[in-house]
Amino acid sequence: MTGILVLAGTPIGDIADAPPRLAEELAGADVVAAEDTRRLRRLTQALGVTPKGRIVSYFEGNESARTPELVEELVGGARVLLVTDAGMPSVSDPGYRLVAAAVEKDVKVTAVPGPSAVLTALALSGLPVDRFCFEGFLPRKAGERLTRLKEVAEERRTLVYFEAPHRLDDTLAAMAEVFGADRRAAVCRELTKTYEEVKRGGLGDLAAWAAEGVRGEITVVVEGAPEKGAEQLDAAELVRRVRVREEAGERRKEAIAAVAADAGLPKREVFDAVVAAKNAASASGS
Repeated sequence: MTGILVLAGTPIGDIADAPPRLAEELAGADVVAAEDTRRLRRLTQALGVTPKGRIVSYFEGNESARTPELVEELVGGARVLLVTDAGMPSVSDPGYRLVAAAVEKDVKVTAVPGPSAVLTALALSGLPVDRFCFEGFLPRKAGERLTRLKEVAEERRTLVYFEAPHRLDDTLAAMAEVFGADRRAAVCRELTKTYEEVKRGGLGDLAAWAAEGVRGEITVVVEGAPEKGAEQLDAAELVRRVRVREEAGERRKEAIAAVAADAGLPKREVFDAVVAAKNAASASGS
């Protein structure tokens, strides 16, 4: 019988966020493949776990060479656990090659779900979350970075990026140039750690803020592009359109979603307009 490949999510900051199954898998795996064996040692010590299996390094520099070795272990019946420095393996981290090779050999692949900087930042951003796409790290070179950003300039879904702190100001400036300085965004720094910070605002303002220097692990969330030819409607008109739909029998949630879609606006903007109108009516009637 073939073995099993387990992709294990690890904390992105607070060690208390480690999924309960992680300690069990670390203790029981035949082979633990780690992006950084020193960080793995700190993790197992914090969790009070002593791995019984063999520990090997598996990082960008040796991923291609080590993948066949691990696949051989899997085909031979081993339980191989893959962990990266933080978050889920394969998501801008080593893992894809091993998963693809294991699947090709009909080896079962499963996961221990864990913290994700992508989803955590998206949820905290205050931007639309119903549709999004993850763009990973942008190219380091300015020209290539601009080209990549232009490819998604008309993307309607919310965009999520990883970025190094020393490149953040250049990246935000490039985003402001391509997407527009007023496009809403959120810079999420040191998620779940002691100095966690979420900075929200227009891309132009965020670029100016980042120019002063930013430290830590960074995830950037950017609002999607407005629909081409979107109508410029004031709050009163948005509220009126929602009311018309409600009077026709639609529930408020569906009415808000429909009006937002028609106008090419985030649902939150229409929702806020409806809530503000309701509060104003209540205040005037009191």
